Amino acid sequence: MVTKGALAAILVLCWALTAQGHLVQVRERQRVKVVGVKQTDDWWKTAVFYQIYPRSFMDGDGDGVGDLQGVKAKLQYLKDIGITGAWLSPIFKSPGVDQGYDISDYYTVDAIFGGNAALKKVLTEAKKIGLKIILDFVPNHTSDQNDWFKLSSNGTKGYEDYYVWHEGKTNGTGQKVPPNNWVSVFKGSSWSWHDQRKMFYLHQFAPQQPDLNYANPKVMEEMKKVLTYWLDMGVDGFRVDAVPYLMEDKRLRNDPLAPGRKYDLNDPDCVQRIYTKDIDETFEVVYAIRSHVDEYTRKRKLATRVLMSEAYADPDKTMRYYGTSDGKKLGAHFTFNFNLLTMLPNKDFKVKDIVKAINTWMNNMPKIYTPNWVLGNHDNHRAATRLGSENVDAFNALTAFLPGIMVTYNGEEIGMTDGQVTCEQGQDPVATKDCSTYNETSRDFERTPMQWDDSTNAGFTTNEKPWLPVAENYKEINVKKEKASQSSHLSIYKALLQFRKEHLKPSKKDKLAVVEQPTKVLKVYRENDQGNYTLLYNIADSPVKVDLTKQKLILTTKPSDQRKAGSILEDITLEPHESVILKSA
Repeated sequence: MVTKGALAAILVLCWALTAQGHLVQVRERQRVKVVGVKQTDDWWKTAVFYQIYPRSFMDGDGDGVGDLQGVKAKLQYLKDIGITGAWLSPIFKSPGVDQGYDISDYYTVDAIFGGNAALKKVLTEAKKIGLKIILDFVPNHTSDQNDWFKLSSNGTKGYEDYYVWHEGKTNGTGQKVPPNNWVSVFKGSSWSWHDQRKMFYLHQFAPQQPDLNYANPKVMEEMKKVLTYWLDMGVDGFRVDAVPYLMEDKRLRNDPLAPGRKYDLNDPDCVQRIYTKDIDETFEVVYAIRSHVDEYTRKRKLATRVLMSEAYADPDKTMRYYGTSDGKKLGAHFTFNFNLLTMLPNKDFKVKDIVKAINTWMNNMPKIYTPNWVLGNHDNHRAATRLGSENVDAFNALTAFLPGIMVTYNGEEIGMTDGQVTCEQGQDPVATKDCSTYNETSRDFERTPMQWDDSTNAGFTTNEKPWLPVAENYKEINVKKEKASQSSHLSIYKALLQFRKEHLKPSKKDKLAVVEQPTKVLKVYRENDQGNYTLLYNIADSPVKVDLTKQKLILTTKPSDQRKAGSILEDITLEPHESVILKSA
């Protein structure tokens, strides 16, 4: 005999599995047949990657700036909490115009981080404890201090077309002006005049970041040498920066104005970037990078060296960075999923917004590829600030529960919030140019130092003055304090990663359904070879009762004596902002 409760649960599940757009099949271990490449090593498909912003992670030499000596000292911490691989934001030699994203030498680690020798020590220690290391790779542009640009500026043979140059146009007064209306992401024209070469050069970002010219095959060959150099040193992959901007329209056509906007060089959004972003040739560059890395690993019979790409783009274009839908051409192993950032920009989110963020990705992603989930990074307000500290554990639970890859920005595991930084203290070169808009445009707030303990400067540095001020709440939110509490953000995060490791192993049978019912509760159903699991998340400020079939409680983000793992439940009253994970009994 079927009870009313069981019947209701069956009806809800049937609705979930047939609801429009809510059912997706995730084939985690499906192989993509590619000539010459065996896709047999899929360690990365369920990995937890941890983004380290090196300047702010740990200062090992006491100069106030984080470095690789500090990173090495904290690798065991990452391993202990369950991290698979650490991705290091740019560490190459740089004048620092854009905090390392302006590279003057692709073969040298900047001295401020300890040089190449320090990276070798990090790699040695990481391999000893079984932790992957991923480097940030910036292929779109270099620093104007890079030797390649100096040679190109001189018109040196073989380097003339390493960058995008144009003689420009002559206006009515006889002055030279840029060839078109392209606007830099960092404001102003995308073109700057070079007195020595007597031509304009293209820069999609700062004038000190000239764009490389991938229409010139020599540039790709140069970049392959760079990749090979670091692969030879032993890195486990690369995060590829700013991929949508790699190529531009060869005819240099004007970008059309955005609807309702006037052309304004101080407004980067005044144009629709149809000729300067995500054009067809751009994807081919990414596919060439993947081909080179795969060929490298195949020849040496190595485990997969992973590529992750950054692309804030429309869903159809974002998915193309994975590769073609049939898998005949491969791009990044995964391209960052920013839906939980862009679709949930503040605390006013609703359950339907979370459902949409998940399903938009899953319904657009070709099933041969692997999903991923990102809550924050060094360019956006921290998750605890953006979504509310009370919701951090639940969102960590959600990203740990969903299929595929989980990406954590350093500090999210302890619930770090944005720090307090004035324009005078600021280091973000774009924002500090105009202090009147600093609070709206600065990325310094999410880059304040990691909070390790309650000592001076949160244990980040022995220097009296860290490169950015430590957040004021460091005595309440820090690793040392949270290690000592079973109900802390860190303890819950660690338990989530342990659950993920034990229960969400790669599975040939993996189904996902995302449900909004009732309106204040998110339900995510996941079925795999280990069983049937349910995640519930109450976004409300008040308790909500949810009826269940017989379910075993696996974990909760609000542990208490009344919430004991292993308990068999037929209903549950979720506390405000609580998330629980259950398994069918």
